[in-house]
Amino acid sequence: MVSPKGKEAMDNRVPSALELPQLLDQSTEQSTRSPGGQKYLLSSTAAVQTLASVIRTCFGPFGGQKLLVTAKGETVCTGFATAILRALELEHPAAWLLREAAQTQAENSGDGTAFVVLLTEALLKQAEHLLQAGLPRPQLREAYATATTEILALLPSLVIRSLGPLENPFWALHSVMNTHSLSQTDFLTKLVAQACWATRELDGKFKPERVGVCTLRGAALENSCLLPGLVVSGKPCGQIIMVANGARVALFACPFGPASLNAPASARLSSPSELSKFRKGNEQLVEKQVAQLSAMAINVVVVWGEIDEKTLIHADNHGIMVIQVNSRREMVYLSEVLDTPLMPHLLPPPVPGKCQRVYGQELGEALAVVFEWECPDTPALTVVLRGATTEGLRVVEQAVYHGIDTYFQLCQDPRLLPGAGATEMALAKVLSEKGSKLEGPNGPAFLAFAQALRSLPKTLAENAGLAVSDVMAEMNGAHQTGNFLIGIGEEGIINVAQQEVWDTLIAKAQGFRVVADVVLQLVTVNEIIVTRKNPIQKQDLDPDSKKTKKRPTSLRKKL
Repeated sequence: MVSPKGKEAMDNRVPSALELPQLLDQSTEQSTRSPGGQKYLLSSTAAVQTLASVIRTCFGPFGGQKLLVTAKGETVCTGFATAILRALELEHPAAWLLREAAQTQAENSGDGTAFVVLLTEALLKQAEHLLQAGLPRPQLREAYATATTEILALLPSLVIRSLGPLENPFWALHSVMNTHSLSQTDFLTKLVAQACWATRELDGKFKPERVGVCTLRGAALENSCLLPGLVVSGKPCGQIIMVANGARVALFACPFGPASLNAPASARLSSPSELSKFRKGNEQLVEKQVAQLSAMAINVVVVWGEIDEKTLIHADNHGIMVIQVNSRREMVYLSEVLDTPLMPHLLPPPVPGKCQRVYGQELGEALAVVFEWECPDTPALTVVLRGATTEGLRVVEQAVYHGIDTYFQLCQDPRLLPGAGATEMALAKVLSEKGSKLEGPNGPAFLAFAQALRSLPKTLAENAGLAVSDVMAEMNGAHQTGNFLIGIGEEGIINVAQQEVWDTLIAKAQGFRVVADVVLQLVTVNEIIVTRKNPIQKQDLDPDSKKTKKRPTSLRKKL
């Protein structure tokens, strides 16, 4: 007979690695029958699963694309997880936390956004099973942290190739840019590899800002090219189409002309003579403003807005080149590169931007403007992308940025891992072998982590339209025999070394760290409380008053 103290000690002990799988099966059945079995469930799993379901079908080179209608009414067609997450309006705090982590991964590594979302979802799902089986939250958290440390220690042993300091990076960038049904991958990869190689410094360092990207509608993708300096979509509007030397630039996010053509329509102007006088004074003011620009030696003006013909004539007379652009994003980028503010009014900037020369460039039927420097911290080359649709150009542009970011990572750490899910499968094999031998909470946690890792190549197989069970069994068999170079291809399993499908070590390691941070934080959350500010109608406290004073309703904030 067991004493009460002995029974209490048995209930509080941590289940062994051999007992937990049995408890898991029992608790799964019990949780479906009794409400009490739900007390260990993670409150954030459902929200994370919903977010992952949106991203899952876009994962990998064979993933699909989505048509998104943003809150502003804009339609975006993309298969990139970063763009999808940015467009979603999320309310659940766990979903917010996961999106922030995925965006951190994208900002630091340029890739791996979908990897972070999907692995986080898989680990939380496995964590829920372990909690149902009776594993305490602190023990689960510690075991997951141990498994992550083990993975980070194993990653360098899976490296099979490195990019040499004098080696053409084409082969290393190709698999990164070959994504989401991108056509002309070879041609585009050659452009990016040439731009990155040409702008690298003598000591081997590379700055991503040295390579610009410009999209121009029209022609076909094979008409894309490289141009020196920074290229923006725009056109010279006056008689001056080039500043050959010593360009001093001012940027304006306002019309280049009178502040408002409808301004004279005011009650203060009671007669035609006053209206004529006001117009004449307004024109004199604009002429004075152009003269002020010339007095500060500004010879290039970039405008995001309408351009008045009379004001343009004044600019021509003062030798100022006037450029009109259609994208505010390009204006902001110019402001960052030129280190000059974006002015809201026609006033000289405190510090004008400087570059070597500025000139217009015709690319078929499209017009562009080129800014050239001789400084080491400014764009030296621009990849000019051509295409028929804006949405198609966005996909190509994102692929180019992935290629540039990947080369930047390789300049920091040239080591490459097997891609196409091979690395995840190899890590799962090692964790499974160790988990089956470990006692205490680490054993089941390692097995759960391995199961979560296997879900990533499984998703690749699903998106490729393959027979998932057969392909996964074949892939698992190959890895069990020690061939860790087997991954998921378009028609089945492939040898990633022969197909040259790679992942950078630095991005993969960073992805695991980000996932660990999110999962370890969400595992400790057992309840989510959302506070809201409700509108409160306050009445007049004066007893003699018969009317209630109306106050504006406070806005409801969702936390």
